[in-house]
Amino acid sequence: MRPLLFVTGHAPAYRVGALTRLHELEDIDVALFGGRAKHGGDVFEGVMPFPHRHLPPRELALLAARGRYRAVVCSTGGRAALIATWAGARASRKPLLLWASLWAHPRTAAHALSYLPLRRLYRSADAVVTYGPHVSAYVRRRGAQNVHIARQSVDNDFWRSSGVAPPSERGWPLDTALRVLYVGRPAREKGLQVLLEAWHGSGLRPPEAALVLVGVGTESLGSRAAEGLAQEEAGVRRLEALPAVQLRSIYAAADVLVLPSIATRTFLEPWGLVVNEAMNRGLPVIASDAVGAAAGGLVIDGRNGLVVPAGDADALAAAIARLARDESLRARLGAAAAADVRAYDHDAWARGFSEALATLGLSRGRC
Repeated sequence: MRPLLFVTGHAPAYRVGALTRLHELEDIDVALFGGRAKHGGDVFEGVMPFPHRHLPPRELALLAARGRYRAVVCSTGGRAALIATWAGARASRKPLLLWASLWAHPRTAAHALSYLPLRRLYRSADAVVTYGPHVSAYVRRRGAQNVHIARQSVDNDFWRSSGVAPPSERGWPLDTALRVLYVGRPAREKGLQVLLEAWHGSGLRPPEAALVLVGVGTESLGSRAAEGLAQEEAGVRRLEALPAVQLRSIYAAADVLVLPSIATRTFLEPWGLVVNEAMNRGLPVIASDAVGAAAGGLVIDGRNGLVVPAGDADALAAAIARLARDESLRARLGAAAAADVRAYDHDAWARGFSEALATLGLSRGRC
């Protein structure tokens, strides 16, 4: 069978394993068009174990139109790249699979212009593959018919590894009984202001507990320090963004992960892969209901974590205090988290695409 053309902006380290598994199943040729990337994660520095090329968006139409592929997959990121790939796939009369991540369309003037074309794509795509049931529900309401889920994944074996050294970063609270962890960008949509307010309201202070903000160090903040994120709070420690190996040590030494994202005009958290990473270390997760991993079914309130209303600092403070003072609850939720995240592996992600291809008679294993 001819290969599958997979068009996306980037192949960061956390995604290479998933693409490798899809290549094993379906024989893919990856076209990377670059552009902005809001998602974190290390840059992949090795040799990618699948065919790939870097192309500007204007060349994607020609590539997709050549007809040497049995189908074309395109992500919804990158408006020019998406339009070009769609046009090329239609010119070659090859099926188009849309890889969708949005579960709310951004509310800006520029995005208003893209709403109707994207809605047309949802309806006209031969199949749509989504991040989870929250995205599936969104695209179905906009006319998508043949919808499948590729579960968001990380390298579970890496994040669960037993060979982990204690954190050595300056600023890590060695003398604190409980460590509450945030990992992410210093951006408004991540809910940091809400988290700092909640921390103040929780009543937790050293040596009982500390709040560690990874990715929110002095260098990361820059001009955002003026917005109040750099204010000193009792028990708050700030670290710069860390490579995966060091971050794994931080997860192993922490007790709770908090992801308090909020919805803004330009962003609604599609998933939050730090949730998968932390759950692999057995951490219970406190997530807002604006986090895709909660809306998509990985974080389940009362089973493997706690889910609070986005932007509600009082509810977040109560959740933090509850887990801080109930060790048995933390242990129960953490054990369930470590078990539940196993289903979110690279094989599950890849098989979501295989299932979509199978409905078109184009999967190597099922046609």
